[in-house]
Amino acid sequence: MAAQNFTKSALAEQLGTTPKTVERWITQGRLPHPRMRYKIAAALDQDETYLWPELLAGSRTNVSMSELVQIWPARSDVPHEVWRALMRQASENIQVLVYAGGFLVESLDFVNVVRTKSAAGAEIRILLGDSECEAVRQRAREEGLPSLPQRCQSTLEYLWEVHDLPRVDIRIHQTPLYNSIFRFDGSMLLNTHGYGAYAAKSPVQHLQRVPGGKLFDYYLNSFEAVWAVARPAVL
Repeated sequence: MAAQNFTKSALAEQLGTTPKTVERWITQGRLPHPRMRYKIAAALDQDETYLWPELLAGSRTNVSMSELVQIWPARSDVPHEVWRALMRQASENIQVLVYAGGFLVESLDFVNVVRTKSAAGAEIRILLGDSECEAVRQRAREEGLPSLPQRCQSTLEYLWEVHDLPRVDIRIHQTPLYNSIFRFDGSMLLNTHGYGAYAAKSPVQHLQRVPGGKLFDYYLNSFEAVWAVARPAVL
């Protein structure tokens, strides 16, 4: 709806229903009848199974495909507005797993995002690479980016002003970074990594959490595994 510039009232008017009905579809998981689903999908320019993945129940492959919203060949190709929209919409959970992730604080005003979302009651967990560990140094050598350890430390310094806010937790990890993970409630941007390639030049998948899907939870479990062995950040 946001992508198509629809408010609940505007969509209801186009569909010939009430804003309360649209609200129930969104907040209570109500499934519209088939004719109405067709009209909604046409208005939002999406497939029905994208909007209601439960229609694919019984087909694990199709459900997993519905988890994939979009893919970009490089992180630098992801529009800033996509990042901002996901941050803006997140109300419960923001989770980040990176080594440095400097673009968040340098280009996307992430410090203020953390401050705003903390005040609104969201839980925010951030994992940064240990600037002194061998895994970070090895990644720096492989990518030809000798400043990576310093960039890890720099991001921590940016975030330090919000580290003690309610529901904000920042930890340092020493694990190999197979994927950078950016979770915003039921959406995730997954930055996969290839040997010798900068993260900014590596692909990004936009995943959504859907009933019966496996991909979103697979990567979320990966985040939790790193979280479990990380240590509290100290500046």
